[in-house]
Amino acid sequence: MEKKQKELVKKSFDEHYKDLKFRIILAFVFFVICTTACFFIAEEIYNILILPLAKIFGNQHDRKLIFTGLTEGLTTYMKLSLYAGFILSFPFTIAQIYLFLAPGLYRKEKIIFLLYIFFSILLFILGAAIVYFLIIPEAWKFFLSFEKFDFGSGLPIILEARISEYLDLILDLIIGFGIAFQLPIILVLLMSLNIINVTALIKFRRYAIVIIFIIAAILTPPDVFSQIMLALPLLLLYEISIIIGKLIIKRAKSRCGI
Repeated sequence: MEKKQKELVKKSFDEHYKDLKFRIILAFVFFVICTTACFFIAEEIYNILILPLAKIFGNQHDRKLIFTGLTEGLTTYMKLSLYAGFILSFPFTIAQIYLFLAPGLYRKEKIIFLLYIFFSILLFILGAAIVYFLIIPEAWKFFLSFEKFDFGSGLPIILEARISEYLDLILDLIIGFGIAFQLPIILVLLMSLNIINVTALIKFRRYAIVIIFIIAAILTPPDVFSQIMLALPLLLLYEISIIIGKLIIKRAKSRCGI
């Protein structure tokens, strides 16, 4: 009997391993397909990323972005394709993780898991949208304010940015804001696991304000407007996390009849 039970357990483990291996391969293949597809439209994607800078340049047709290495254009497009491919394939990858875990989850746990995924993606998109439409235009204006067309010497200082450096900067800002906006997801998850509690968040609020402004200063260009535009949403999300934590406690007490 024990031998038969061990065989069943071993078989179950093998099935789980094969399922996990299958889903990892499936997710990787889909990522490769998305990356390959994005490579063929990399120029169109790059044009979207360049748009905030192009709007500031306006009708200055002599403006241009450059590359100084023979392979820099190709490697930049490949890097852009990898990032775009990862973003496009991310929901599919998450779906594979969910499908692997779903058989071992209760109905309520499945709903909670899906809610975490949904709000995590939503907050990432919100952070990326804020930085692209609000922060980047102002940041680019700030950086371009250092251009000097008349120094008295007849030697102007103008921007001729490298395409690889521009891509790195704008992707760092978009990804940085997207990750920063995961704050409430992380805090709610930690509260759900009883690693932290609402009381600790409330007591830590004054320190959180300082830390959030430090993070904003690191992630944004060196101007006050950009820092405030990141810090204020993060402070709001911190307060929302506290409210959600209080609702979790209230619901837990009602279940216990307290």
